[in-house]
Amino acid sequence: MSLSLDPEINELKQLTHYVKEKYDYDFKEYAMSSFKRRIKRILDLYKFKDVDELITALDTREEFFEEFISEITVNVTEMFRDPTFWKALKEHIIPNIMLNHNKISIWHAGCSSGEEVYSMCIMLKEMGMLDKAKIVATDIDRGIIQKAKNGVYSAKSMDTNKKNYLRYEGKFALEDYCREVNNEVLMDKSLVENVSFRKHDLVQGSSFSKFDLVLCRNVMIYFNQTLQNKVLHKLHDSLFKYGYLAIGSKESLIWCDIAHKFVVVNNEEKIYKKIKD
Repeated sequence: MSLSLDPEINELKQLTHYVKEKYDYDFKEYAMSSFKRRIKRILDLYKFKDVDELITALDTREEFFEEFISEITVNVTEMFRDPTFWKALKEHIIPNIMLNHNKISIWHAGCSSGEEVYSMCIMLKEMGMLDKAKIVATDIDRGIIQKAKNGVYSAKSMDTNKKNYLRYEGKFALEDYCREVNNEVLMDKSLVENVSFRKHDLVQGSSFSKFDLVLCRNVMIYFNQTLQNKVLHKLHDSLFKYGYLAIGSKESLIWCDIAHKFVVVNNEEKIYKKIKD
């Protein structure tokens, strides 16, 4: 079968309308070029000839919707990604939070398959602070949340993870926190004892708590400006005053309408501090 044609804008609108009506997921404010690329990939992957056929599959096979969500939401990540970011957390941000607290609350918003969460737990353990942390890790994709909970990764990905950990200058070796079985890496589950993994929709879900540190890295690059603004309001509301927000290296708060409620703490690593409610 030949590859499907690029979906038209009106077809994408029809699809987003259908998904909102049937499943109450709202993709209409995703960045159009990125959304279109992902739908094209789904059409090719499942050999659908057009968007109508995709909608029929979503309509008749509810279990297919979870696969659809996994393909739409981006799950590319690694442990200690951007090692200099993790060094900034270890050397400046976490110590600053702990100046006035004996506990720390952290939200990983859009945690994907959990590598970032395990990185955080390893860092906190090495700082002697893991038992002082309450961590919530959320994602829109139920399947990927389960993967994060399980903490089982391909052994192939460990080369990159080990290199990142070395550049981060961790205390020990990454292998101390996992074991390899049949080409899979099983993370030490005791690391995430204090982590609550939850399904949560950043687009439509409400703010559900207050945190000292929120990480929402490399999530908003897939949203248009209107949606980024909405999500940033939610992240702002989820932070204690003087709490910290970390976003992705290609993302920015500068243009958003609550930029004045934050100060830049580390421009290179995109770490901000909330200064106004």
